Amino acid sequence: MLVVEDEVSIAEAIAARLRNEGYEVDLAHDGPTGVRRCEATRPDLVVLDVMLPGFDGFEVCRRIQRDRHVPVLFLTALDQETDLLVGLRLGADDYMTKPFSARELVARIAAILRRVEGRPEDRTETTRPDGARTLQVGDLTIDRGGRLVERDGAAVHLTPTEFDLLCRLVDADGDVLTREQLLGDVWGYRDGSGHRTVDSHVRSLRRKLGDDVVRTVHAVGYALGRTA
Repeated sequence: MLVVEDEVSIAEAIAARLRNEGYEVDLAHDGPTGVRRCEATRPDLVVLDVMLPGFDGFEVCRRIQRDRHVPVLFLTALDQETDLLVGLRLGADDYMTKPFSARELVARIAAILRRVEGRPEDRTETTRPDGARTLQVGDLTIDRGGRLVERDGAAVHLTPTEFDLLCRLVDADGDVLTREQLLGDVWGYRDGSGHRTVDSHVRSLRRKLGDDVVRTVHAVGYALGRTA
């Protein structure tokens, strides 16, 4: 695992806690070093601060995602929706706003890793007689095996978490899912924390697939919308 954080005391505290949990941890304190360390060590996950010297965490995320998907959890002192959406659009799996609980950080990292390790199993879910593992929902075509999505014949790039969220909504077949249900089923969070994580990913799905793909049910949660 790689922690990229310019405040040395915070970086070392995170590393110490993660090592106590049994993880091997490498450290970097600026953007360029973070990219180099990621390329050299190929970590299972990167804990990445947004505000870094050299270049920021968004640029680090953009560069390390070029060759393969690397699970990323952003740490940010910013609480602006636009900043959070930038991170998700670049492929981040989750984010936490400073100050944060070390216990919650460990729980979120564990949930991301469980989700990533479980993804290959999803590829055996749906196989049609012709051998294709695809699902048609209106004008949405979802290839669970290839983890690909098209809308009206046009390919749409989704991050792994966005894909998992879309599939969970599709599987609910129009039923409303609460944020707590989505946090548990998609992120593996069982304590109900992280409502804004769900909201941000839903906004990202709508931006990529259209506002009508996900329906908001006020004070309850989300459901698959009308997809023509």
